Amino acid sequence: MIPPPLLHALRAYVRYAPGRLGKPHLAAHLSDHLKQHPLTTTARTRDGAVFPVVTSDVIQRYLWLFGTWEPHLTAWMHARLAPGDLVIDAGAHTGYFTVLASRLVGPAGRVVAIEPSPVFHRALTANLAANGCGNVRTVNTAVSDTSGRMTFYLERSTNLGGTTAVRPRTVEASFEADAAPLPSFLTEDELAAARLIKLDVEGGEDAAVRGLAPLLPRLRHDIELVIEVTPRLLAKQGQAIDDVLGPLREHGFHVYRLANDYAAASYPAALAHPAPAVRWNGPVTEMTDLVLSRTDASALPPRL
Repeated sequence: MIPPPLLHALRAYVRYAPGRLGKPHLAAHLSDHLKQHPLTTTARTRDGAVFPVVTSDVIQRYLWLFGTWEPHLTAWMHARLAPGDLVIDAGAHTGYFTVLASRLVGPAGRVVAIEPSPVFHRALTANLAANGCGNVRTVNTAVSDTSGRMTFYLERSTNLGGTTAVRPRTVEASFEADAAPLPSFLTEDELAAARLIKLDVEGGEDAAVRGLAPLLPRLRHDIELVIEVTPRLLAKQGQAIDDVLGPLREHGFHVYRLANDYAAASYPAALAHPAPAVRWNGPVTEMTDLVLSRTDASALPPRL
């Protein structure tokens, strides 16, 4: 058991000290400790947002330990979003990226946050209120290609963000939620103004894109999508990555890949040198963050 004063000192070294000497090993050790000996506390992110956390869950643990989640995607959003933009965050969970987007687009911008879980949706709205995010509209619904009811499953409580409609081998909890195509609960103004659509739907990527596909020609030309694709979950449904990407490529989108390593040891390097979204033509064999953009480049540059 690491005494609290030492634990806070080690965290401060990982988060704030210059250089990376010993940080990967220390970060992995601290992450394991916080998983086995959970803290119930408040995390402050590098962007100044606050979230209540219990460190047995990986997202909440990394927010407390590193002050960020998915550092490459976080840095990419900083580079690509601007004040006045509109962001659609489907699969918002408890709101890390929603709060980030809210701050990046500012009072003149808007965010639509969509989360099917009643529990996570309540946490989302509480976190938005705690961080003064008055430019966010929330929707307690799942994104799919048809309207109806869906069942979602939690495989383990140490990864709450892995809640999925694809039944896992073991189920720790489940819930039902309404589902509908993405355009059905967005206004015409929101669809027309959307600068970024983020889809993190844990195996539901194909259905989410199919539901959006009829409106792709009506979206603004510089719209970009960030889609977390999970080949294993798609395969369990008889689907493949090309089923997700095909409709987008047909409408002029190019595929880029964002680095995303969930190992705690990878975070110090990622925070020091976040990687850009690079053009991707190879296979996708593991959970991956893909960016779809009509920009034709080897890597997506910061937005001017």
